[in-house]
Amino acid sequence: MGKRLFVLLVALMLVLSLSACSPGDDPGVDPNDADPGVGADLDAENNLGDDVQGDVETAVAGKFTVGFDQNFPPMGFIGDDGEFTGFDLELAAEVADRLGLELVLQPIAWDAKDMELSTKNIDCIWNGFTINGREDQYTWTDPYMSNNQVFVVRKDSGISDLADLAGKTVMAQVDSSADKALEERPDLKDTFGDYLTAADYNTALMDLESGAVDVVAMDDTFADYYIAIKGDNLMILDETLSPEDYGVGFLLGNEALRDVVQATLEEMAADGKMAAISEKWFGKDITTIGK
Repeated sequence: MGKRLFVLLVALMLVLSLSACSPGDDPGVDPNDADPGVGADLDAENNLGDDVQGDVETAVAGKFTVGFDQNFPPMGFIGDDGEFTGFDLELAAEVADRLGLELVLQPIAWDAKDMELSTKNIDCIWNGFTINGREDQYTWTDPYMSNNQVFVVRKDSGISDLADLAGKTVMAQVDSSADKALEERPDLKDTFGDYLTAADYNTALMDLESGAVDVVAMDDTFADYYIAIKGDNLMILDETLSPEDYGVGFLLGNEALRDVVQATLEEMAADGKMAAISEKWFGKDITTIGK
């Protein structure tokens, strides 16, 4: 073999030897011990948020979506500034904050609330939601407030007790607690001259004030607030339709989310935050958790 050919062969072998290792490879380093580099950074980025909220699993990760009737003051309604506000919504906001979740307020049609829950468009119903008569339909927190279903009339109506409702036109919100309570009182409902339902209680009360109906059956929490703000020509009958309790309602079987909300409400009751929110809206603490 000539000297020149020998040199070319040696050079070729050297090139092939170098190309067997990728640039930067260190044959003395175990690949299992190497810095994971960019690939691991991407994996970590893709996993961000998977368990940010720990055991709090909601319909949309990182968000707590509350379904409510936007026409139900003082529990949840549109304020003068055009923003959603109310006692229940402030409670929900505090719960979401303590759980590290973003609060999403979702107005719903009251008669569509079951569909909203079952399709996971909302995590819960929180808006003066009556437990009584619905105990087996939802997974509930403990009651946080008491309420009564009452009858509201005009002061000049001449109606003073339940006997005076005979022959009168009575209205309630569709699929409301008052509507359900009247179904269970056929002895009373059958005396009415007419029974109507409205989409919401603001509409019902306007119909009452205009004389389109004689009586509205409704929650006394709403009735008290409405009369204090703008219904001084209205009054509540002393005889009530039914006592009840308010709770937060979750999809039946969703104990996990209910439990963390319940624990947070108990924490708020213990540290005084729940009482402070109640005093802001009602002038006193009317909540019942921890009492």
